[in-house]
Amino acid sequence: MYPNRTTLLAAAALLTAAVAGCGGGTAGTAVPSAAGCPAVLEEARADVRKAESTDSSWTGPTTGPAAVPGKSIVYVAQTMTNPGVAGVAQGLQQAAKTIGWQVRVIDGEGSPAGIQAALSQAVTLRPSGIVIGGFDPRLTSQQVARARAADIPLIGWHAVDSPGPSTNPPLFTNITTKVQDVARISADWIIARSDGGAGVVLFTDDSIPFARTKADLIKRRLADCPGIDLLAYENIPIPDASRRTPQEVSSLLSRFGKKWTHSVAINDLYFADAAPALRAAGKPGGGPPFNIGAGDGDPSAFQRINSRQYQSATVPEPLSQQGWQIVDEFNRAFAGRPASGYVAPVHVVTADNSGGATSWDPRGYQEAYEKIWRG
Repeated sequence: MYPNRTTLLAAAALLTAAVAGCGGGTAGTAVPSAAGCPAVLEEARADVRKAESTDSSWTGPTTGPAAVPGKSIVYVAQTMTNPGVAGVAQGLQQAAKTIGWQVRVIDGEGSPAGIQAALSQAVTLRPSGIVIGGFDPRLTSQQVARARAADIPLIGWHAVDSPGPSTNPPLFTNITTKVQDVARISADWIIARSDGGAGVVLFTDDSIPFARTKADLIKRRLADCPGIDLLAYENIPIPDASRRTPQEVSSLLSRFGKKWTHSVAINDLYFADAAPALRAAGKPGGGPPFNIGAGDGDPSAFQRINSRQYQSATVPEPLSQQGWQIVDEFNRAFAGRPASGYVAPVHVVTADNSGGATSWDPRGYQEAYEKIWRG
């Protein structure tokens, strides 16, 4: 018995749906079909639309203690070559000048020995407070114990995985966006951007627990769509990135060729170092590979995004606002108040929504903090 017209049309529709799979990749690319991927793709698209919104009105604290005068802060940096660490230091210095405090920055230069020496120096200076700027306090347990014995409060920036107060290690609070949100939206951007079919390289620094956690969460989310193939997991310590990344990128291009369509890095700086190798290989600045940084949104990342030169997106930390938040949180500690509990919302920046800016911060945060400190 020959099939009728209705049967043929139904069969054709089923074939079309099977070929589409998770929504398809680039034209002419077959993407494996997988149960559940359409739902993941729809969810990722919705998440990205929300995160790309440019409504950044201040939702942080508007009340708190008036400025406690005469304080001094030491900012111990994991390495000032990390643009995120440096950006927060700059915001901290601006806020300290506004409130009338003294700030000193000590660079740990990216090595365990250097960070330990920097924190030892900070404790010896006996400041009012010390910032753990982008490194794991467990690497400096002896110095942290000395600070605690001297009743010097510690505030972390990307020091532990979660925002808010910490008892072990002892931090009055830790300032960061939620690593779960940053990791998820970075992966969702790739899922949505590729229509569920991509070959991905992930760049990270496993020596930093915060970064290792972020990378692991990115991997897990990408795995929710079987059309996404994690081609390589590149563990490159941030202090070595400028030396190692160009060589690794050249090797990846040789190994994967056109299969490499997207990249995600725990920090934007990897793409600054990848750009020369991609350019030398004749890759277009606008991709592929299409690159997203899962932090920190420094000015050079915005410049690459705005000029479409080897970076397509970033999930920026509001670096300046977080520097101001450090000062506000210390002021609460000095006044005997609890931490504010504020966590900045996750945001995605592309050339289409950046407005040509070179940083991202919520609107009105400086005015809000200044009003609090005036009392």
